[in-house]
Amino acid sequence: MSGGAVRVAAIVPAAGAGARMELDRPKAFLALGGRALLTLAVEAACACPAVGRVVVAVPKGWERRAEALLPEGDVRVVAGGASRQESVRLALESVPAGVDAVVCHDAARALATPALFDDVLRALNREAGGVVPVVPTTDTVKRVRGGWVVGTEPRDELALAQTPQAFWVDPLREAHARAAREGKEFTDDASLMEWAGHRIRTVPGEPDNIKVTRAEDLGRAGRVLEVREAPAEAPGWERRRTGG
Repeated sequence: MSGGAVRVAAIVPAAGAGARMELDRPKAFLALGGRALLTLAVEAACACPAVGRVVVAVPKGWERRAEALLPEGDVRVVAGGASRQESVRLALESVPAGVDAVVCHDAARALATPALFDDVLRALNREAGGVVPVVPTTDTVKRVRGGWVVGTEPRDELALAQTPQAFWVDPLREAHARAAREGKEFTDDASLMEWAGHRIRTVPGEPDNIKVTRAEDLGRAGRVLEVREAPAEAPGWERRRTGG
């Protein structure tokens, strides 16, 4: 994606209820290292120099609580929908005219770095409908049907998709509108755009970009954040420890 002529907005869907974690609040409002997942995710988006406006979609009734958790700047909170896809479609309505590209990022992936936002945006060009960060799978993947293995997938052609994902805004709007008309539902925007006939590029993802889906994921993410935010060792610490 070329220089400063391209205007970018970020969309952060954060309306998930966290049903698999049996929560008393929406998952994005869980604390990680003293801050909400939502706060961390939006801070990363805001820290990407290319991003102007950020639109956050939260469950209806949670808008004011979300606003209190978010950094200053051009950040707008809207009520999300019953699914991730509907939340992104509703958030797109608050992306102002003149924006060329959007980057969609799940609040549940609160550890994505601003550099990853920059990576997907830099890779976006007119030959691609979107860009998705991926990490390789190290496990052997079996195709299973009715409790029986029916195939083994070639691992060198498989990758695990992450967010943030970057798209040209007009094709993304068109794909969401078409999916709504036809009753199609997808787990991420890259899948939606593939279905709509667009080619999707990949860039390397981040191993620590954990998606918080279950309680154990929150613990893993907390350990990563603790290491990431640990203060640097004082000069000479290693020498004092070893007697050097």
